Amino acid sequence: MVDICGKPMIQYVYDAALAASSINEVYIATDDQRIIRAVEKFSGNAYLTSPDHNTGTDRVAEVARALNGDIIVNVQGDEPLLKSSMIDAVIRPLMVDSDLPMSTLCVPITSEEKLRSPHVVKVVFDVNGNALYFSRSLVPYPRSDNGYQAYEHLGLYAYRTDFLLQLVKLPQTRLEINESLEQLRALESGFRIGVAVSTDEYTGLSVDTQEDLDAVRLIVQAKINDASTKLSAKQDH
Repeated sequence: MVDICGKPMIQYVYDAALAASSINEVYIATDDQRIIRAVEKFSGNAYLTSPDHNTGTDRVAEVARALNGDIIVNVQGDEPLLKSSMIDAVIRPLMVDSDLPMSTLCVPITSEEKLRSPHVVKVVFDVNGNALYFSRSLVPYPRSDNGYQAYEHLGLYAYRTDFLLQLVKLPQTRLEINESLEQLRALESGFRIGVAVSTDEYTGLSVDTQEDLDAVRLIVQAKINDASTKLSAKQDH
């Protein structure tokens, strides 16, 4: 709901999702009437869900039951810097492998701060791009600097609809509770998660604090200024 350079944050996320070439329909799933009204103001699709869901995945599953799509993408509403190409990237593994039930996205970690932060979720995956584990701890452990690379997990998920509806019926698992990472429920229950490595420049997505919001506003304003400068230069010619 917060304003970012004249638009609510949720509108940036909605517009990015709508611009993804793999997406047919976009819905904002929320149990808050204030968000419903904000979405209606920019003519977006909103779906009022039950207030009793324990997780965002449960909320998405409620909406999925009312839709006809074969693939559902779960995008967090606090990611105003999301790029539409990231949504296309997270769907791609499901298009390539018809037996894959769900997929997610990651980017290489390039800063020491992120390597050590428990707020940055790491993912390791096998040679076929299937997730081996997600953790708030540093994985893999750098016993050697020779070719070492860790990956940050981004909170984008794509599911086959039938699998999503199955997943939310499964009980919480031990590792999911220990790490407070919902995606571990799928792994612990024996299901594969495809991991795509994003080629997009990653500037950080989630707005969780006032500092995050201030930083995002600066980034968005800089983009607006840059676009305005380019338009002015074009008109001069």
